[in-house]
Amino acid sequence: MQTILITGGTGLVGNALTHALVEKGYKVIILTRSLSGKPSNPNVSYTLWDVKKRSIDLEAIRSADHIIHLAGAGVMEKKWTAAYQQEIIDSRVSSSALLVATLKDHPNKVSSIISASAIGWYGEDKEIGGAGFKETDPPDTGFLAETCRLWEANIEAAALLGKRVAKLRIGMVLSNDGGALAEFRKPLRFGIAAILGNGKQVISWIHIEDLCRMYIYAIENKNLEGSYNAVAPEPVTNRTFMLRLARLARGKFFIALRIPRFVLKLMMGKRSVEVLKSATVNSEKINAAGFDFLYPSLESALEKLLEKK
Repeated sequence: MQTILITGGTGLVGNALTHALVEKGYKVIILTRSLSGKPSNPNVSYTLWDVKKRSIDLEAIRSADHIIHLAGAGVMEKKWTAAYQQEIIDSRVSSSALLVATLKDHPNKVSSIISASAIGWYGEDKEIGGAGFKETDPPDTGFLAETCRLWEANIEAAALLGKRVAKLRIGMVLSNDGGALAEFRKPLRFGIAAILGNGKQVISWIHIEDLCRMYIYAIENKNLEGSYNAVAPEPVTNRTFMLRLARLARGKFFIALRIPRFVLKLMMGKRSVEVLKSATVNSEKINAAGFDFLYPSLESALEKLLEKK
């Protein structure tokens, strides 16, 4: 039984991934800032770390065969004040630096680090209907792109220690347990399919189950190294996404309603840039590495998620 050490293991992706790892027979150690109220499972344990104080449980590091690095302040949870933008960056950069420094300074058997990143690395689509952004494309110049660049660069330093490093640039995660899908479904309770802006912006998404499977695939396949786009093969426009969701959830009993850009900017401030941005992201590299999606189409992903409700 191999041991996986997870940072950010109590979040949306971390919770789902922990369950998936345990089901596959792995032992999981979750680094957390608080031990209170954690559920008990014989194959899951929790231990403390404090990134700001640069403290980490060395026994957890010594026990780990692999590290999955998910830690980082939520990008869309709060307004993007200057202070919170810095927190978003620091939480990722400092946690990555702490992991690398600890691996360098203390004996361990960690063979690989699979780190989260995001498709925020890429900017706005340069062309409509093109092949989409590939992993070799340079980072954009915006805030999220710079965050991703620093995030990836700091965890990539572990490669100099002989660790295999793979980075998953994650798209919009579809899950029944929170995230974007929950927000999209709120207006549907009142029969409204909310189209954001002009609705033409492309969304690159992934089903939570496929994302968890991709992390496990990256652990188990030693040929996976470098950056991979963690998105399904079928990016769609915001309008298409909302109409398909509405039809599956409510049949014909809904109306499509556009939310103008200025309203979104008033509601979300700087964060509105991300929901209005069109980002077509290419999944060919992870496909070529042998990964098969359970939910390659939006229809299949939404049907599965709505079936659980």
